[in-house]
Amino acid sequence: MFDSLIRMFPPKFSRHALTVGVSAALALMASGCSTIGPNFKAPATVQTPAYRHADAAPATSSDAARLPATWWTVFNDPTLNDLEERALRDNPGAKAAAQRLVQAQAQLGVLRAGQAPNVSVNAGVSNSRTSAETSQALALGGRSIEGNNFSVGAAFSYELDIWGRVRRVIEAADAQALAAQDDRDAVLLMLSSQVAQSYWQLRGLDAEQAILVNALAARREAQELVEARFDAGLTNELDVSRARVERANAEADLHEVQRQRNTVEHALALLVGVSPSTRLLAADATPRLPLPPTIPVGLPASLLSQRPDLASSVANLRAANAQVGVAEGMFYPSLTLTGNFGYASESLRDLAGGSARQFSVGPLALSLPIFDGGRNKSNLALYKARYEEAVANHENRLLTALREVEDALSDAQQRQKQGDVQAQAQEAASRALLVAQARYERGVSTYLDVTDAQRSALAADRAAAQIRTQRLLASVAVARALGGGWSQGPALATVR
Repeated sequence: MFDSLIRMFPPKFSRHALTVGVSAALALMASGCSTIGPNFKAPATVQTPAYRHADAAPATSSDAARLPATWWTVFNDPTLNDLEERALRDNPGAKAAAQRLVQAQAQLGVLRAGQAPNVSVNAGVSNSRTSAETSQALALGGRSIEGNNFSVGAAFSYELDIWGRVRRVIEAADAQALAAQDDRDAVLLMLSSQVAQSYWQLRGLDAEQAILVNALAARREAQELVEARFDAGLTNELDVSRARVERANAEADLHEVQRQRNTVEHALALLVGVSPSTRLLAADATPRLPLPPTIPVGLPASLLSQRPDLASSVANLRAANAQVGVAEGMFYPSLTLTGNFGYASESLRDLAGGSARQFSVGPLALSLPIFDGGRNKSNLALYKARYEEAVANHENRLLTALREVEDALSDAQQRQKQGDVQAQAQEAASRALLVAQARYERGVSTYLDVTDAQRSALAADRAAAQIRTQRLLASVAVARALGGGWSQGPALATVR
């Protein structure tokens, strides 16, 4: 069979060159038979059957029970939807994460090129003259050689990946590119959750501001009433001072809430990608904080496929495992095949003639490490230790992710219970204020009872608005901890 392959080529090709070429081809065919290094095994998932602080309803891991990719739409707020779209499009951090992904994909393309032969085309022209006094020239009768040289040709080189070292390099680069893609998605998830948190904080402060505006108006009316009663001799100056103090305190609290709102609006503008000097959202005079939506929790075992940071950790594990194979490949010989084909002539018009043809196949260079002072052994131990470190880091990230989910679920549960109790306190405080005002107007009690009731009612109203805001923020935290409807895209490459 070997001789029949050689007879297929023209007789002008040397038998030795063809022997080398065919041997290289056979070696190339055998290069896909084995791959050095350990094959990657996905890390074990968590064995916890359910989240501790999840609702009593049975959890499911089906896709129908997952959040949508645009998870913020579960709040049914068009303004929030618009802010999220603007942030994902214009935020500088999101743009930087996208460019890091482009860099990783470009690096993968550079390394993939190592699997293909390197072919180059060259052409040249030169004029030379040899010395007439050298030993070679004297053997020719003291003659020198001079003239033009024209050449054109192609050269190639190729590393025969017999042991699979190059494939492991590509596998590591592929995993790193996939990790960069997951890191980009993690940045977008964090960005979208920060936008939602800032938005609901803003609306919560609007609700507090509306409460304080109404309270300030009530304090002013009360102050005018007390001053009128004082002018009529029906009360004393102490009640007037108390009314003025309550009015001033309500006004000071209003300025404090406005200060906090400005700070949150500046942060939200930065997330959206506009100048903090831009008036992003006008204060809502009649805000209404909605009830938090129901977030499908799913199972702890599905967390690996729901969070981009965990998927990135697994991809980094795969890259570290492939690097162990690359380090192991340094113990094996490497084979590199080179060759060239072209034409060379003293005259440009004879350059394309058959007699001007020149070619070579080889050498088939073999490099085998014999003694390196333990460098390869230490290098292999280094990458094995890095892999074990990556395993430990992944386990830590997984436990941290589980803690974040449990924290968010616990927060959502307790905020709901807190809101139910606070509603009772709010109703009781409102009733106490009505009674205190009626008793004061009839002269049964002093204005001190009214001021105490006003403070209690205002504190209860503000606490109720703050708890409603915290419930919305807890829902955002649950969605972010669960991965916000994220699902991993396809791998950028497949290494076999």
